[in-house]
Amino acid sequence: MKLVLAIAFGGAVGSLGRYYIADFAERWFATFLGTGFPYGTVVVNVLGSFVFGALVESFAVALMPSAEIRALVFVGVLGSFTTFSAFSLDSYLLLERGDIGRALLYILISVAISVGAFFVGLRLLRMILT
Repeated sequence: MKLVLAIAFGGAVGSLGRYYIADFAERWFATFLGTGFPYGTVVVNVLGSFVFGALVESFAVALMPSAEIRALVFVGVLGSFTTFSAFSLDSYLLLERGDIGRALLYILISVAISVGAFFVGLRLLRMILT
């Protein structure tokens, strides 16, 4: 139960962080680069991936926190802040193992098929609801 509560609390923190940081980044970048590009999403994905990578190394080498703390940070906070960080970790692990072909396939499938699935879901519901 402690693990579930840690994840839930972390999820609340991460989702609020995503909302405020993305909103700030969106407005800040739009002031000098213009609107029409998802600056906020890019910022949280890059920031989340950086923090995820830094914490994976720190937790493995120096800090070694409990399972609850790891779940709070990785699944809760960073998982709700950006799922792109988990994608980045999976890609890195495949590359680190020398499985370059699978890593490239994973990256291609994750990006292309996920974007495609988004469009299919959107179009399907648009057809059903209109």
